[in-house]
Amino acid sequence: MSSPVLITGGAQRIGLALAQHLIAEHVPVIVTYRTRHEAIDTLEAAGAICLPADIRTDEDIAQLVSRVQQHCTSLRAIVHNASSWDCEELNADWATLFDNMMRIHAKLPYLLNLGLVDYLEAHDGIADIIHITDYVVEKGSPKHIAYAASKAALDNMTRSFSARFAPKIKVNAIAPSLIIFNEHDTPDYKAKTLKKSLMGIEPGCQEVINSIELILNSRYITGRSIPVDGGRHLK
Repeated sequence: MSSPVLITGGAQRIGLALAQHLIAEHVPVIVTYRTRHEAIDTLEAAGAICLPADIRTDEDIAQLVSRVQQHCTSLRAIVHNASSWDCEELNADWATLFDNMMRIHAKLPYLLNLGLVDYLEAHDGIADIIHITDYVVEKGSPKHIAYAASKAALDNMTRSFSARFAPKIKVNAIAPSLIIFNEHDTPDYKAKTLKKSLMGIEPGCQEVINSIELILNSRYITGRSIPVDGGRHLK
């Protein structure tokens, strides 16, 4: 059996689309999830290993590492997709918000990378770590300060882990802006958001999947961040 790809936060949106894509390509998949959406049943029926991940403590993360190890002898890649788009306006306890953002977007990837490095190195060929960051890494966000800071930490770790793990493991980031809208987004919000990029479209999850495939198929790209933002930086 070939080495699986580990996808964190694979129960919905980009993570789910990536899992479905890889399964269709006959790539084994291990998915972590926080909430058991109906899609998890579908992924399991298709052969994916789906692991619940409550990561409120360091011990929770250590247990997740152990559970992943129990289901494979090697890993083709880790895609750090788990994310929470939380903000200061909705949280009176800013200290807890900051800790939560850092735990999800920085500490979890940090500990998974270090805890599973032997499994990546055991892959027959070059393995990959892919951090899904965010466009806001470049410019910050006055409405999502803790979120932006935690994604910037993840972006920085891309370069540190790349230098540490080369040449056996490539480490890269993908920094998207708008990819898909949420169901509750209003027409006004959608129109305003579309105007922020040069391309002016809702591109869909395939755009991120294409960038992931580019990285997986490369033997040479490491320590880089691929922007998937429709030219938003030029507006």
